[in-house]
Amino acid sequence: MTSDRLIEITHPDDPRIAEFRNIRERDLTGRDSRFIAEGTVVLRLLAGAHAAGGDFVAEKVLLLENRVSGLGDIIETFSADVPIYVAASEVLDGIVGFHLHRGVLALGRRTRDGGMSAFLDRIPKQALVLVGCGISNHDNIGSMFRNAAAFGADAVLLDESCCDPLYRKALRVSVGSILTLPYCRQGSGVELLAALAARGFAIWSLSPRGTVDIRDVPASERMALVVGTEGDGLPQSILSAFGSVRIPQAPGLDSLNVATASGIALFEMAARSRRI
Repeated sequence: MTSDRLIEITHPDDPRIAEFRNIRERDLTGRDSRFIAEGTVVLRLLAGAHAAGGDFVAEKVLLLENRVSGLGDIIETFSADVPIYVAASEVLDGIVGFHLHRGVLALGRRTRDGGMSAFLDRIPKQALVLVGCGISNHDNIGSMFRNAAAFGADAVLLDESCCDPLYRKALRVSVGSILTLPYCRQGSGVELLAALAARGFAIWSLSPRGTVDIRDVPASERMALVVGTEGDGLPQSILSAFGSVRIPQAPGLDSLNVATASGIALFEMAARSRRI
């Protein structure tokens, strides 16, 4: 990597890095499909997505100066039109508003966010998808994407009441899986499930009150696992309209965290369809 690729930032108020300022207090999601990527693993996946010309591109990168030498291969992946800014520790902390010990940030943008129907039509004939309804916790969203990627799911569908997966914390918790796994976030849960049912998906909603043990779910060509928010869970209208499954637990416990539960259930369903 040549040093002329790097652009030094010496003051937190430099307008070239304005998008990175005070990122703890604000987030770029929802602003022209832009988002903040944080950490080496996420940066590497963003670089790969950018190079592949997929749904995500990088607009600029901001690095702690002493991290540069270990990131040379990633930096070289970015095309020349992506500026690579570097700053000393005290300058970087002044930009982001706290001590960013990872020292790795990028501004990315989602290039494609089309309609639900077109998205569903791109899902393979043999498919496993994860559907989230009302998931408002960013850690849970990130973990769900990580689980979906780990167990070979083809896509994640989120209703419009779910939080944005491109929120910085969700993206970090997903370890970048949000950048590699196709997803769509729009419509109501009922609309999403009706569209999946019309396309031949066997739909299984996860609930402590589910009628079928997750270990007994039959394999099918197209399978969808539906999870709801912690506390209220999935509405009865969904639980009664489609097959419902439960994860057996020791007596006296209420339910599992949705991130943990989705991982267990996806593992079982992926094993049924011989994805793992």
